[in-house]
Amino acid sequence: MNIIRTVLDGVVIIEPRLFKDSRGYFFESYSQQDFDREVMPVAFVQDNESMSSFGVMRGLHYQRMPYTQSKLIRCVRGTVLDVAVDIRVGSPTYGQHVAVELSEENHRQLFIPRGFAHGFSVLSDIAVFQYKCDNFYHPEADAGISILDPDLGIDWRIPSGKAILSEKDLRHACLKDSPVDFRIEDKLY
Repeated sequence: MNIIRTVLDGVVIIEPRLFKDSRGYFFESYSQQDFDREVMPVAFVQDNESMSSFGVMRGLHYQRMPYTQSKLIRCVRGTVLDVAVDIRVGSPTYGQHVAVELSEENHRQLFIPRGFAHGFSVLSDIAVFQYKCDNFYHPEADAGISILDPDLGIDWRIPSGKAILSEKDLRHACLKDSPVDFRIEDKLY
């Protein structure tokens, strides 16, 4: 696998080695041994999948302490724009984001460690989105930042009249007004 470091410390793009021939293709989508060596040791405990249509925007979600989650994300059908936002107070990249197109064609994955908010927009007619988490979901720790926060400067690549957001996601405050409880000095692992 090819690891591409991003401007956000710990957030990496993973490109698998693809083997193609006349029958189709094969790639190893996950290897605990390789991930531990090339990215960081993480024990994933839960896999999730969602299906969405064009214009759906989900996020920016995170789990509050002590139930923070790292995520390993991929799109197995269609195309999404996947976004990680640094919400670690005191971080030199606090409030900055990385946006990566994940698709069934490029087979890329995005690893987002604890201390970051996550969201995505669907750029294709349909997208099937899968991700691994290193902590179980705890509804009482569910939190988010407004996906439309203008201070974050995220281009979701969805025309404003075509965006589809949940009522829950529309209620999230902007980052500057959010009670984010991550600190750069916190031991998140």
